[in-house]
Amino acid sequence: MKKYISFPRVEGKSSRQAHCDLPNGTFEREFGRDGFFGPASHLYHAHKPTGWIKWEGDLRPGAFDMTKIGKVTNCPWKATPIFHNKFMRYRYWETSGKMDHLVTNGDGDELLFVHAGNGELFCDFGHLSFREGDYITLPLGSKWRVECEGIAKFLLIEATNDGYFLPDKGMVGPHAVFDAAMLDVPAIDDAFKAQWEEKEWQVVTKRHNRYSTITFPFNPLDAVGWHGDNLPVRINWRDIRPLMSHRYHLPPSAHTTFLSRHFVVCTFVPRPIETDPGALKIPFFHSNNDFDEIIFYHQGQFFSRDNIHPGMITLHPAGFAHGPHPGAFKIGEKAARKETDEVAVMVDTREAVEITEEAKAVEWKSYVDSWKEKP
Repeated sequence: MKKYISFPRVEGKSSRQAHCDLPNGTFEREFGRDGFFGPASHLYHAHKPTGWIKWEGDLRPGAFDMTKIGKVTNCPWKATPIFHNKFMRYRYWETSGKMDHLVTNGDGDELLFVHAGNGELFCDFGHLSFREGDYITLPLGSKWRVECEGIAKFLLIEATNDGYFLPDKGMVGPHAVFDAAMLDVPAIDDAFKAQWEEKEWQVVTKRHNRYSTITFPFNPLDAVGWHGDNLPVRINWRDIRPLMSHRYHLPPSAHTTFLSRHFVVCTFVPRPIETDPGALKIPFFHSNNDFDEIIFYHQGQFFSRDNIHPGMITLHPAGFAHGPHPGAFKIGEKAARKETDEVAVMVDTREAVEITEEAKAVEWKSYVDSWKEKP
């Protein structure tokens, strides 16, 4: 078992409690390991850690606007790739109508987040309706397709060579954030039985990011029953009850929804803002030294960001300080807002991600300058 060098010390002016009662005129920066799960120090700076005036080189914060993609396809394997590494593939998919084939991912579990639209999902285990705000997990090897009412928009997050798990909720107990009883599963209902047919169906299978097409003389979604616990599940962000503390700003790890062995998926949902006079009212400046941070902005006003709208994605690579934008920081200082209304999906991945050419084509190039103070 790994053991970091750990012997907490204090030097100079500091707060005794992280994220609370900062020394006058200082800006706190969390300098941590293992995302927000490992050891951390808190430094108190005379200037904002994001106060750069010039940035050169390819490694920089990025923002990407999915509303500019405009690609509609009836196959998830033709979805727009955005980021990838050895253990994750992150794609954006717009589709409409009825898929006329099935797909199977042989590379890992798939996580769908429904950004817009509604419809029906059919898979080996039966039928699930979906709507905006749903998460749906699809275990490796699942056959599935969707039927959409109008345009539907999805995030597709593949846990390559891995699966999705529920987080250990520690001393708050297994029913906190959401009870596992809230997870919905597919049903062998009338809608599922209605799509049984004795005619040719194709299954497009992905393995090692290569594709094969298998043709059956019948629809292979023909299960008459099942039992077990390796199956798709669905939960909506509205069913998540976030951990809250009126006296302390909790780290993103408190909002973990799913995780794999190499990345975590967190969901930020509306909640009251901290009310204790000494507590930070906005996310703290932090150097996330082991993880790249990807945030998809689903809806609402994002209380730590300026000039970000729903459908955008930000990327903060590991190893440099980031945190609230100047306008958001000022609002937090004044305690002007009493609650958040944002909904966002965050992926923190241990391995650095590669940015695709498709993502670069819709990048907001000036995002790195968005922390500059306006005169």
